[in-house]
Amino acid sequence: MQPVRLDLESQTRSGADIYCTRLTGKLSLETVPDFLCTMRSEPASYLVLDLSGVSFLDSAGVGALVGLFISRRNTGKRLALAALAQQGIAALQVSGLIHLLPVYASVDLAIRQFRM
Repeated sequence: MQPVRLDLESQTRSGADIYCTRLTGKLSLETVPDFLCTMRSEPASYLVLDLSGVSFLDSAGVGALVGLFISRRNTGKRLALAALAQQGIAALQVSGLIHLLPVYASVDLAIRQFRM
């Protein structure tokens, strides 16, 4: 059995202080610690997570997204989730967090929201 992976690919900054990272793989119990370690240290004021490559999101992954959202908000920074697959949207809907987390259909829409 292959190990569970989550790859983080930094994408170009779009504007003064907007940073975008594309996630590929599973955001799950096995990958959450490394994900949080990397993302919590991101200094940009605006962070967009491109989740189009996330094939699986479990409750630990949802918890990590909420934790990252709250820690960024508490330090005056913002987070947006973009391009979630249907399974990811369903996980957020079941948990009721679809209304708490800023979710956008695409990275471009998330970036436009930050520029407003």
